Amino acid sequence: MKFCKPLTGAFTVGILFFSAAVFAQDMSTPPAGAAAPALPSPNTADMQTPKGEVTVNSAPANAPSIAPAPSFEQLSGGGKSISESQAEAYPPLANDFVHADSNRDGKISKPEYLHWLKQL
Repeated sequence: MKFCKPLTGAFTVGILFFSAAVFAQDMSTPPAGAAAPALPSPNTADMQTPKGEVTVNSAPANAPSIAPAPSFEQLSGGGKSISESQAEAYPPLANDFVHADSNRDGKISKPEYLHWLKQL
């Protein structure tokens, strides 16, 4: 009797696997006597163009061009430093004001400006 329980379990598992294989069969062919759906007529223009081939030509966008940097005297208005409001006259400097102001005193001196220009 003890041998019968494992055999019954194995038989049940085998039946389940077999039934799953039967239901997983491809049913793409219609049963005999059923009308197949009508296929559209082929277009000859579509048959001449290759399908599945894709050519991608891409490159990074060109870097925006910026105007030449004005002189320190133009930006500072004849003063000894460039304030943040004066730096707005040249947008690249205004965008990079924090980095150009290396000593973090809120203004850009002539040596700081010249150092920033070298990094462009």
